[in-house]
Amino acid sequence: MKKQRTKPAADHPKPCINEEAVFPSGETRSDHRRLKRSSWKHLRSTHWLVILSSPLIYVCALPFLMVDASVALYQAVCFPIYGIPKVRRKDYIVFDRGRLAYLNTIEKVGCIYCSYANGLLAMITEIAARTEQHFCPIKHLRAPAQTHSRYAKFLPYGNARAYRAESDAVAQAYNDLSARVK
Repeated sequence: MKKQRTKPAADHPKPCINEEAVFPSGETRSDHRRLKRSSWKHLRSTHWLVILSSPLIYVCALPFLMVDASVALYQAVCFPIYGIPKVRRKDYIVFDRGRLAYLNTIEKVGCIYCSYANGLLAMITEIAARTEQHFCPIKHLRAPAQTHSRYAKFLPYGNARAYRAESDAVAQAYNDLSARVK
């Protein structure tokens, strides 16, 4: 008797073998193609208000591109002057989901947009965090809901002695960043 291969359930597709795999196995690719839903079916099952509001999402790409260019110029000119290690785009803006065979064209465009927008905002947050560390490394009296990557190095709020004694050292304390970023 031949052993039958069991296929994963449609709601639990087999993931790629590992994170670094550029090309998933043949079985996984086949499963991905089988689970792909056409763009037409996707549109037909989407609420009409979602379709009508989609242009409002994508029009934000223009301001994102303008901010991206401004921040890139700022970092390229100012960070070397201040001695701040540059933030690498490729560490924040990652376009990998567009290669997934189980996504249709509409879903791929959405993934590319979200990857860019969220990656850009995360990169800008890191650029602002390094700038803040250089110029004003003081914690807030009331901690924000979410702090950035450099916040733990900041000096206590209201401690003038610590600020005067340590702010210059904190402003240059980037030794925890990997050497490839500097």
